Amino acid sequence: MSQQKETVENNHAAGHRERLRARFRKAGVDGVQDYELLELILFRAIPRRDVKPLAKQLIATFGGFPQVIAAPIERLTEIKGVSENVAQELKIVQASALKLAQARVLNRPVISSWNDLLSYCRAAMADEKTELFRILFLDKKNILIADEVQQRGTIDHTPVYPREVVKRALELGASSIILVHNHPSGDPTPSRADIDMTNLIIKAAGALNIRVHDHLVIGHKHHASFKSLGLI
Repeated sequence: MSQQKETVENNHAAGHRERLRARFRKAGVDGVQDYELLELILFRAIPRRDVKPLAKQLIATFGGFPQVIAAPIERLTEIKGVSENVAQELKIVQASALKLAQARVLNRPVISSWNDLLSYCRAAMADEKTELFRILFLDKKNILIADEVQQRGTIDHTPVYPREVVKRALELGASSIILVHNHPSGDPTPSRADIDMTNLIIKAAGALNIRVHDHLVIGHKHHASFKSLGLI
């Protein structure tokens, strides 16, 4: 009986997978819900088992599809049913999405691709659990020539050294830079430390004719721009 039951369950799962794949082929991402999109990814790492309950649990635990994809491997594997292989499959999807988002802004004028730039920064940093400080390097035509994470910090602090920021800009031949960091708390409001650090970088960069265009602070759902706030 147990073997018959397992066969029936496997046949049902196979039928469900094919129907979901067919719906996705026909309508794309608009034809599936978030947990179903997650199912499609889990199909690759879990060949036979019904993964719908796991997909729904992951969405409920982390708060949404983007949050699942961005979650650290250690947190993912705390969920029953998520092996190292499953977690790695999710991280491959995240890396692919970031590469696509980065391709939309790299080697393009920043002004004409500003919304894409913000989308990329949010995708890369909004769900990080510790602070990252990234620098976008621009040439004299304001074309983005490099994107680098300069420092990794703690949950509420990232050590930043103006001398290192300027040194890297000179190495890349950048004429200007955009500073970007995230607030793991979710609130993108610049802190006093953020403002003081930005002013130090502006002073150091200005001495070598390198302009700081903006400093973006990325929260969970919103961002803050030093330029828009009149802080630059």
